Amino acid sequence: SLKTVDFPIDTASFDEKSDLSADEVEKVVREAGTDLSDGAVQVASLHYVDPQRFGEAFAESMAGSYDVKIVPENVSVAPRATVDDQAPAFAEEIIPFTKDLDVTEAFADSGYTGEDATGMAEAIAKLLNATALKAGTVLRVGLEVHGDAAKVVRTSVYDRTQHIVTIALNDRGQYVPAQEPDPNPELLTAFDDSSAPVVVRGNLPNVYDGIYRAAYSYGMSKAMTQRLIKLLASDVDFQSRLSPADRIEVLFSQPDGDDQTSDSSELLYVSATFGGQTRNFYRFQMQDGGTDYFDEDGSSAEQFLLRNPLPAGKFRSGFGARRHPILGYVRMHTGVDWAAPIGTPIIAAGNGTVEKVGWAGGYGKQIIIRHANGYETSYNHQSAFAKGIEPGVHVRQGQTIGFLGQTGLATGPHLHYELIVNGTKVDPMRVRLPVGKVLKGDDLVAFKRERERIDELLKQEDSDSLKVASAKIDG
Repeated sequence: SLKTVDFPIDTASFDEKSDLSADEVEKVVREAGTDLSDGAVQVASLHYVDPQRFGEAFAESMAGSYDVKIVPENVSVAPRATVDDQAPAFAEEIIPFTKDLDVTEAFADSGYTGEDATGMAEAIAKLLNATALKAGTVLRVGLEVHGDAAKVVRTSVYDRTQHIVTIALNDRGQYVPAQEPDPNPELLTAFDDSSAPVVVRGNLPNVYDGIYRAAYSYGMSKAMTQRLIKLLASDVDFQSRLSPADRIEVLFSQPDGDDQTSDSSELLYVSATFGGQTRNFYRFQMQDGGTDYFDEDGSSAEQFLLRNPLPAGKFRSGFGARRHPILGYVRMHTGVDWAAPIGTPIIAAGNGTVEKVGWAGGYGKQIIIRHANGYETSYNHQSAFAKGIEPGVHVRQGQTIGFLGQTGLATGPHLHYELIVNGTKVDPMRVRLPVGKVLKGDDLVAFKRERERIDELLKQEDSDSLKVASAKIDG
């Protein structure tokens, strides 16, 4: 049977017209408690949860009661980096004339034969009211460079160092008179015996880009330009700002006799001045059949190990103790970090044998190369490995082994590069490294003869089978 009990409101003081205080509510509940606890009565109720129980105050009170640190497994805070291949660069070429020459012919003889050059020549001839340039005239040609293509956008005419007129291409595609650009010190040496220089300025941000622009302007192939980059990678800071004193000169063969390199072209000589330091390298074939580049004294340009296996990268973090960007506490940083866009090629720091290729926890995708005399190099956080790179494969210095990424514990795209000597990690930027090959005996004697031969070629102004490219690079 079902027993029904009226709610005992008569046993408590209850005023329908006034709100109950907290004390009055407690009194009512206590007086009715005996009826609510009767086993024959069913009461539906919801457990009360304090809304502040899990608020900020609760979190603060709990923070100091447990010695626990919550660490995200992998968090990236760096935006995706991209390469703007469409951004134009600006270059100038100083062209002196030692004889009278037609204006259009002057541009053509200097390699400018497009509609842009023809239009510029016609505008100059019209403004000067003359179709020929006299001996002693200097053309200062301004170029807008997009990749391998260059467009004439401005030309200044000088009587030696005296400015005569400047013509520029406006936004409407018209050739109009313009003000003389900022002074160029190359005008003072325009009639020297040295080759006419190209001055790269404007928005070229670093040495790396400057070398590529200068190389392409002289018809050097991509392969030859990459060889040039590898030659200079050991001790040239490619990310430093260009200066007016920076200069590069190369000598290469042209078997086909045109203005472009071919598969059979050889880079014979390089002279590079960056940061006030000049480096000269000569190509030489040794008695054992091997070919390398050596300085004036016969020391190899190829060092035992490169300090930077990411030529296009920017130095981000050095070797030593630092606060970890993800873990949040101070720990030893056992290498150096170089930043660049994802997918940038990573090269082998030296000749050696691949020891490991694969995943390595916080290091992400990793390659370890074993070199001679107890040296090892480690390349970490890669996005992918180059084709054919696997344990046991022999690699050469400068060979592409992988591509930059941000795998593992990384706060953005970068290469974490480590150098290990006999099992101990050392600072790649400061450690004293073994020197490269040094020529001796018959090889040294033969090298000196080859060096003298190349030096004589450099003195020749005209050659049917050789091309000398001399570029002074300005930031």
